[in-house]
Amino acid sequence: MSASDQTISALVDYEDPYVQPLILDALASRLPPDSYSLIKSLDEHSGEHKPLLQFRDYESIDFDKAVDSPNSMINAYVIRKALIRKHYLSTTVGNWIVKHPSSVLKSHVKPSVDFELDYAEFLDDALVEAFDLRESFMRNEGNEPQDREWWILKPGMSDRGQGIRLFSTEEELQSIFEEWEAERPDSEADEDSDSEEAEGTREKRPSEGELNQKDYIITSQLRHFIAQPYIDPPLTFDGRKFHIRTYVLAVGALKVFVYKPMLALFAAAPYSPPWADDEPDLRAHLTNTCIQGSDAREGSVRAFWDLPDVPSLPGWKDNVFSQICSVTGAVFEAAARGMMIHFQPLPSAFELFGVDFMVDEKGDAFLLEINAFPDFRQTGDELQGLVKGLMEEVVDVAFKPFFGIEDGAKPDGSDKSVKCLDIDLGRR
Repeated sequence: MSASDQTISALVDYEDPYVQPLILDALASRLPPDSYSLIKSLDEHSGEHKPLLQFRDYESIDFDKAVDSPNSMINAYVIRKALIRKHYLSTTVGNWIVKHPSSVLKSHVKPSVDFELDYAEFLDDALVEAFDLRESFMRNEGNEPQDREWWILKPGMSDRGQGIRLFSTEEELQSIFEEWEAERPDSEADEDSDSEEAEGTREKRPSEGELNQKDYIITSQLRHFIAQPYIDPPLTFDGRKFHIRTYVLAVGALKVFVYKPMLALFAAAPYSPPWADDEPDLRAHLTNTCIQGSDAREGSVRAFWDLPDVPSLPGWKDNVFSQICSVTGAVFEAAARGMMIHFQPLPSAFELFGVDFMVDEKGDAFLLEINAFPDFRQTGDELQGLVKGLMEEVVDVAFKPFFGIEDGAKPDGSDKSVKCLDIDLGRR
């Protein structure tokens, strides 16, 4: 076979002006110059056995070509609902804990209650089997707000913090759905929330105009919901709550790596407990920086390892990172082994995920959610080097071993990434 037949045809079409040049720079800096050539369409790739790399938006990936070509690699798994849909993730964790009661997931994922609801008037019926939630309502009955157990409501199909609400009683939960129903525009349109195409959608960032629109929940989102115990009190800095955005690289079937440089994403307003006001200021509770206007985003994104030390929690950052690695490995294994229909890793694929964790004042890290095609732009210009390093890690850890390039290959991670899972699912 000639040298040209071994040259990788690389189709890089990420459709994000923030990420696209970083991918191209990573290829140029980490691959030998004669090992690949950039192509603009799959029509330029010829030869069944000629190496091919597709690094594209989920909707643009030619999955059939990836399956038919033995030397072809793609940047997404076809099916991974078990991880990236909140109600599926809740089931993934719940099922795994039942079978593995000593799993780290038991102490680092708040137990969720998931339910389906189409109309507010049927909430009572929807909660018939939500035993934990109903028992909480009974315990809260007659108590002052500060003495209640508080919950956070999340629509299973929403993103960027849309539709998140706080509640402690069934009446408060009922009023949330009634409010959404009153604000929702009339429409007969519906979407298939379980379609694989919907599954692949990139984590969205709203435009400035969208930030000013009412936060109603569209029909495709008004179906699956989860309720989780609210984490209070959280660890705060400068009086503000934050969550950790961790970038995770999954390779083949299946190795999982946690990228050590992480982000701390801060809420726009000072933290106060959810019971402090009759109408909780969600800006104090939601740490999704993509929902913050440009005036409130200043200082909301920081490098995790630059956060201050906490005298009462010696070594807290190292401890939290260790927890994140353990939990990440466990949840990916739970999906791969326990939800095989809804998470199907392919040997010829890799994928980057944005995994979010909340830290309480005791230094315990809790898994919040997992995002496909994370919004790298929230990293901003100042910390863009973090994403640049991540793309270089993808080349060294995923590309090179797959295509047999030994120069600088790091199949077991590097000083910038930690391998937290390495299992053989028997897929070739």
